[in-house]
Amino acid sequence: MSATVAVNPPSAGSSAVLPAVLPIAGFRDVYHVSSVDKALQGLPSSANEALRSLYEKMLKLGGQRFTVKPSAMPEMDELFEELPNFSEVLEDIRKHLALCIDSNDSIELPPMLLLGEPGIGKTHFARRVAQLLGTGYGFVPMSSLTAGWVLSGSSSQWKNAKPGKVFDTFMHGDYANPVMVVDEIDKASADGHYDPLGALYELLEINTATRFVDEFVEVPIDASGAVWFATANDASRIPDPILNRMNVYEIEPPDAQGAARIAVSIYKEIRNGHDWGKAFPDAPSALLVEKLSAYGPREMRRVIQSGFGNAKLAGRSEITVEDVQENRAGRKQRIGF
Repeated sequence: MSATVAVNPPSAGSSAVLPAVLPIAGFRDVYHVSSVDKALQGLPSSANEALRSLYEKMLKLGGQRFTVKPSAMPEMDELFEELPNFSEVLEDIRKHLALCIDSNDSIELPPMLLLGEPGIGKTHFARRVAQLLGTGYGFVPMSSLTAGWVLSGSSSQWKNAKPGKVFDTFMHGDYANPVMVVDEIDKASADGHYDPLGALYELLEINTATRFVDEFVEVPIDASGAVWFATANDASRIPDPILNRMNVYEIEPPDAQGAARIAVSIYKEIRNGHDWGKAFPDAPSALLVEKLSAYGPREMRRVIQSGFGNAKLAGRSEITVEDVQENRAGRKQRIGF
């Protein structure tokens, strides 16, 4: 089933607006309502009430989700300018998008691993691509998680059991091809009973992802449309079967010129994303950009956000270099500049 209604991509965690408009290309059944109804009717009276409620919600929402594809090549110059050290990844994304423009295929990208040192913008990049594609966004921070059920859910027989992040993203999202980000995948740690990355062996392969079963829900969903990004600092800590399923990109820190462009981009993103931003200049001063360029993108975002507040407290409507404060440890984070 197809449709011709055009939609503006949702922000996916970023307030910056890209000029691309991606039309709705059609629909896909993420799960079959008949399977959910059968599972609901088969629940014993002693069944987990949260599971019963979930089945009822699934029936109410229905299993159909939008799929999207570009009717023309999305405008990506802004991303190339904003994220200069991700040019190789962006170029490959552009090639894959070109393949589906003149076809009935929805967006399809291979799983991608962004490999590089902390703070260079890997997670921010994934969010911006999600905004470009306009298909929703799911985020899983592996560094703070140990249980294997974070991705695939835990059995309803367990206390406090619940669905995993993958099912949750498809269930509550509007699209059948959301961007899924597994952040700091190299920091996932098993507890001896569960493999935190175990679900990825199935999810990163289209043939098996079409009938992915969350352990809590126990009803198969079609997760094959997901666009997968993973971020990592150390590839040696990632199992080879996972690495073999992904296109690996080594992301270098931006040079001084690239850092300056990133500083301007982050400044504008924060300013334009808030009503109070109207009181501040459209762009930072050259002196401010020079100082901000000494920071990595992650720390850069923090000091710019703080700088707006410092300027406001001082009764000014422009950030000065004095408003850029050191981090909590009293040291600048100089990453690769």
